[in-house]
Amino acid sequence: MSGTAEVVAFYAQSWISRDPRAVRRVIAGDAEIEWNLDVPVDDEELVQTLDRIAAFADAVTLVSTTCAGDRAWLVYDCAAPFGTVRIAEFLTVADGAVTGIRQVYDVVALRRYFPGLLDE
Repeated sequence: MSGTAEVVAFYAQSWISRDPRAVRRVIAGDAEIEWNLDVPVDDEELVQTLDRIAAFADAVTLVSTTCAGDRAWLVYDCAAPFGTVRIAEFLTVADGAVTGIRQVYDVVALRRYFPGLLDE
């Protein structure tokens, strides 16, 4: 697995299918991770949050992927019992691993449709 499209497809499918070990394997140990949630983030917090979203969601759908060079942009719809939350991710890939992750959540919808997710 070396190309950007292949790496990000593996990453996305791994968290959507609730395989945290695979997600951890594809994230570089020194990856820069950012998000717009009120809690600090590192790779472990990121993997746990994605796993909780995938567990609670009725479905997680990757609705768009765009790759250019070593960068990728992904958009997901996470359908919960009472509504859908959209997540955007901006990834950087190097040497077959994700080296940068910036996630942007619809925080209002996340709190409304995934209650308690951010309280853990």
